[in-house]
Amino acid sequence: MCDEEISIGDFVLTGGEIPAMAVADSICRLIPGVLSDEECFTGESHWSGLLEYPQYSRPETWHGMSIPSVLLSGNHKNIAIWRTRQSFLRTKKRRPDMAERFDIESWLTNEGQFTKKEKQKLRDYWKGEGDGQDQNT
Repeated sequence: MCDEEISIGDFVLTGGEIPAMAVADSICRLIPGVLSDEECFTGESHWSGLLEYPQYSRPETWHGMSIPSVLLSGNHKNIAIWRTRQSFLRTKKRRPDMAERFDIESWLTNEGQFTKKEKQKLRDYWKGEGDGQDQNT
């Protein structure tokens, strides 16, 4: 008898071992001390209702693609804003179902790293009223 069902997606596997490991891993990582820092999971996709921003590594240019200059600037505030805007873009493009459920006002209330002016710009950007600069600013 089953009293609860958990789905990890719409696909068929050869057995239950891989889904069981995925569920166990997703739960264990929330236990204090399993990951080195709380940011290891609070900054990842789905935690805040958004997909995670793009990740880059060295070299700065690879196969003609360059790391956005804002990420090389050393300005942590501008990097945080860029990452947030990229999360907005990715979520709207790749997961419109998540974007539809996302509550920008609740998110901004809980987001302490931005000033009131920056929060207004992010709110406008989420609503499609931003300045359109999404690569390097």
